[in-house]
Amino acid sequence: MIRVNGNVSQVSPGQPVSTVLAELKLSADLRGIAVAVNGEVIPRSDWDTYTLSDSARVEVLGAMQGG
Repeated sequence: MIRVNGNVSQVSPGQPVSTVLAELKLSADLRGIAVAVNGEVIPRSDWDTYTLSDSARVEVLGAMQGG
């Protein structure tokens, strides 16, 4: 079971990180987005090739502007 931001995901094991972004309806080109898998930040250049294991915990973070 893959969890994304604490929720069970429909993404299957073996899928790349970019599939998670598609599930969340986020473009991989969107600036200010970071992805961590099991506490490790995954470089944007690896989002299409880094595959998720069955028990992956994925966090998708967005930068916010403000004071």
